[in-house]
Amino acid sequence: MTRDYYELPKSGKIMRFLWKCAGGDRYLLERATYSDQIKYMCLGGIVFATGAIAALAGGYAFFTIFSPKGSAIEAENYIYVIEKLIKGKKVIINVINWKLINTTILSIIFGIIWGLIIFNIDRFIVTSTGKGDGTEKITKDELIGAIPRIIMGMIIALTISKPVEIRMFQSEINSKLYEKQMVLQKDYEIRTRKNFEDRIKDLEKDNIIFQKRIDDYLDKISTKDSLYNIETSSGQGGRIKGEGPVATALKNERERLKNELDSYTSSNKSKIDEIDIKRKAIYKELDEKLSQNKQVSDGLDGLVERIKLADEVCVDKVGDFPWISFFITLLFMAIELTPIFFKLMLTKSTYDYLTENRDELIKAENGIEVKYDYYKDKQGVEKHLVVNHEAEKLIYEKMMVTNIQKELTDYAVQKYKEREMKKIDENLDTYIKTINKNEQNS
Repeated sequence: MTRDYYELPKSGKIMRFLWKCAGGDRYLLERATYSDQIKYMCLGGIVFATGAIAALAGGYAFFTIFSPKGSAIEAENYIYVIEKLIKGKKVIINVINWKLINTTILSIIFGIIWGLIIFNIDRFIVTSTGKGDGTEKITKDELIGAIPRIIMGMIIALTISKPVEIRMFQSEINSKLYEKQMVLQKDYEIRTRKNFEDRIKDLEKDNIIFQKRIDDYLDKISTKDSLYNIETSSGQGGRIKGEGPVATALKNERERLKNELDSYTSSNKSKIDEIDIKRKAIYKELDEKLSQNKQVSDGLDGLVERIKLADEVCVDKVGDFPWISFFITLLFMAIELTPIFFKLMLTKSTYDYLTENRDELIKAENGIEVKYDYYKDKQGVEKHLVVNHEAEKLIYEKMMVTNIQKELTDYAVQKYKEREMKKIDENLDTYIKTINKNEQNS
């Protein structure tokens, strides 16, 4: 549109894109003022930036959820190094961590979807927020009307701020998380060993009975061996050294005890072996449980735990209240709620009058009339009366056609009645016979 007194600069693709983000009408904005164009470009920039930040925050949150769990201080690498022995030589091989790559791809996809969801919600909030009373002052009624949008904006700000916080304090969170993982590993090991101690004690009770009897035999045999050695080497009680009657008796006694031990061991071998098998099975099960220790502690590396630790880190830094986390959340709330409050504070401009004019023209073209503040409801609130002339015209046409059809039907019935009466007057008997014949056929 050419003007002699004012010429608008040509809008670029980025400006027009940001207008769409803010829900602005390009046709009207290109005919409004430059200040209107800048206002809607800035609003669109805030909406787009919020969606972009939400995509990044959501992507990181989903990465934390889907990523392989492990020790907090062991960084997951996309390429890790392993050593292999090939023909007796150590060879270093770089291996691609496909699991981590797949997690990254999934996080990017879900992050983009999450960003688009937040972007559309923000766009709806901004476009559905009117100008209020058209003044810079935010009145009580305007604020009450904006409460649902403000609550939605605050919820969105919270969902964006938390993933950003855990990324900002990642080093501190990893340190605290590692400490908790170590404590959890120790506690798990203590509890696991305690659970197996009772089973091992019950098993050892049976084994002690057999072992005590065997130990008694072994002690007696050892005593006989000692006496035998003394008797044969130096002699006792004036006896000459060598294998005399006493030494022989000791040797025979020792053989007898050895035979009894072998007999006892042989007769109870199955029971002793069974106890030994059970003991090995219990210790094997214990080792398997203890090998799961790291898996249990690695499970602590989740999104919820990191959010909790983010608050703890903030408290450790600044006192009893997580002020850093609070101000980060406030920052995102300010970004999220700025378009809502600014739209309530904006005064009516050329673009708004063009919008009203467009709406009135469209309503007029379609036969819609709005009588503002036409009546009051039961609560005394003034209401608009909407008159749909096209619909009323169609309803009127339908009503008239229906009335005409009723009149024509009445006229046809009257004529039929007159014709039948004439037939009766001309020949009554024939008409009666016709009626009787019809009754017999039916």
